[in-house]
Amino acid sequence: MRAEGDLRWVPIRELGEIRGGKQLSPSSREGNGQFPYLRVANVFEGWIDYSDVKMMSFTEGERKIYGLRAGDILLNEGQSLDLVGRSSLYDGPEGSFCFQNTLLRFRAGDRVIPAYAQIIFRKWLSSGVFASIAKKTTSIAHLGGDRFGSLLFPVIPPCEQRRIVEVLNSTSLVEHSIMTSTKKLYDIRRGILMASMNATESATARQGWVRGPLKDFVPTADYGISEALSSEPDGIPVLRMNNIRDGRIDVSDLRFAPSRVPERLTLRPGDVLFNRTNSIEHVGKSAMWRDELPEATFASYLVRLNPDLGRIVPEYLVEWLAHPLTRQRVKAISTVAVQQVNVNPTRLRELEIDLPVDLEEQRRIVRSLAACDDRIRREEEELAKLRQLKIGLTDDLLAGV
Repeated sequence: MRAEGDLRWVPIRELGEIRGGKQLSPSSREGNGQFPYLRVANVFEGWIDYSDVKMMSFTEGERKIYGLRAGDILLNEGQSLDLVGRSSLYDGPEGSFCFQNTLLRFRAGDRVIPAYAQIIFRKWLSSGVFASIAKKTTSIAHLGGDRFGSLLFPVIPPCEQRRIVEVLNSTSLVEHSIMTSTKKLYDIRRGILMASMNATESATARQGWVRGPLKDFVPTADYGISEALSSEPDGIPVLRMNNIRDGRIDVSDLRFAPSRVPERLTLRPGDVLFNRTNSIEHVGKSAMWRDELPEATFASYLVRLNPDLGRIVPEYLVEWLAHPLTRQRVKAISTVAVQQVNVNPTRLRELEIDLPVDLEEQRRIVRSLAACDDRIRREEEELAKLRQLKIGLTDDLLAGV
């Protein structure tokens, strides 16, 4: 039990150094002394991705100012409102990386164990503390070093800090193991996708395969409805671009068309929906309708691709659209319009596709990818359960803090 008076609420700025990173500029991109730095895209909840690191110039003096050492905590300074303040402990060698101004660095003093501070920051992220102080500009929220430094931090004796860290570290090890396993499964899936689907880079299609414009295999495409939608569940459900997630249909957030919809625009099992209008990273996403609801239609910023079922399996079409090289080609034919990009279905159907002539071979490829998806889904479900358990455990350990 914590003795009365052991808990002190202290502004974070009094417990360590808070610093923003170096701003990227045209001169820093090309200047001398190029050095690796971490940015918001590298910092996730509880771990840092070192696989995609950028370079910019840092003088010797700047490396001392912006250099990282073990125990530093990096927080996302500029991010979407639900992710601003996401943080991780830096665990790399001292002086091997600097950091950009999209991050804040907290370097704890002797009153706070860094791993304990990281636990508090993760709690603040999940409970909305960071979101409550962030300043939003357009679609990005900024944590702000001054606002962050003013937050009152619960200081308890070091022995209690260590006890909390040790208990939660046991769950973190399992969490990290699941995350590593999931990443390997994603890598395996990508390898299967790249090896199984010919990306039309060779001069001719491989033996037993056929090559041609997509329109030879998808004769027609339909735009969805363009009428005003309602959040009231009165009428037919309408799928929008946010209902396509990770190659599947997500019906958790629906809108409804109050008026009657032409029967030809109701969804049928096997229909392939293509996201034709969105931001550049989301345009081109697709999924197959699997009768997730008794009845549904789709909005006009989605396109229904109607495959010739005698030549192409719908699931194969979805996987081909998700192929990294296909995504690149889709982006290349996109047109920019007011912060979004559009893909013309006619131009999409001019892209060349390679596929096995034998439909059963197409299904075999799809089955191998689906097997990976099932394993990934099970791992992610286990991870979600573990994180819920960890939240409850954290709340118990920090009771009164």
